Amino acid sequence: MSAIATEATTLSARNIKVAIGGSQILRGVSLNIRPQTVFCLMGRNGVGKTTTLKAITGLIGMEAGEVDLLGENISRMSPEKRALAGIGFVPQGREIFPQLTVEENLFVGTVARGRKPRAEELDRIFTLFPIIKEFLPRKGGMLSGGQQQQLAIGRALLTRPKLLILDEPTEGIQPNIIDQIGDAIKMLRDEGEMAILLVEQYLDFCKELGDDFAILERGRVAADGPMSGLSDELIKEFLTV
Repeated sequence: MSAIATEATTLSARNIKVAIGGSQILRGVSLNIRPQTVFCLMGRNGVGKTTTLKAITGLIGMEAGEVDLLGENISRMSPEKRALAGIGFVPQGREIFPQLTVEENLFVGTVARGRKPRAEELDRIFTLFPIIKEFLPRKGGMLSGGQQQQLAIGRALLTRPKLLILDEPTEGIQPNIIDQIGDAIKMLRDEGEMAILLVEQYLDFCKELGDDFAILERGRVAADGPMSGLSDELIKEFLTV
């Protein structure tokens, strides 16, 4: 079990095991994500970070394990029902719809739920990412990678998640937009309405934003705890290439 205190959790994942094509990818991963925190899931390439996210969101099946969201067991729920329960997922590569406008992309999640976003919800997104408001009529495919990332995060936020999952949000993005995304993550955490699960290779980004961490190695949690416990020794052993 995780060393992080579990008396209050937004998400509790216990002993997740996943095999793909006969290869064991996850070998009993357990995570506990506290409310109103940024939890950084770290590790070198190929250790199972994205697979862990897909298991939590239901996009990949588990051989074993349990996932609770806000005390409710969601392990048998479809990805759609997990989203409705409060999981917002921004995958690696963003996966916006390039032929839809920015506005249409933004509203995809709310339309699927049969509602329109409230004015105050949109104002919140435009405060976090002003460029989205400026580019509403543009096709999503015309945006830069960093702008698409902001759009993807905004789209997820309009689903009102209790857990926002971000998979490599800084990958291939210019430094000024990395700073904007970091500022947005801080603001979202400080608002107190959600926890954030962040998979990220950029170590300084994690150290600046993270409250707690777990490091994966060969499909297992090799170390975890408060970010203050991420020592130089752990970084050298599990994170440096």
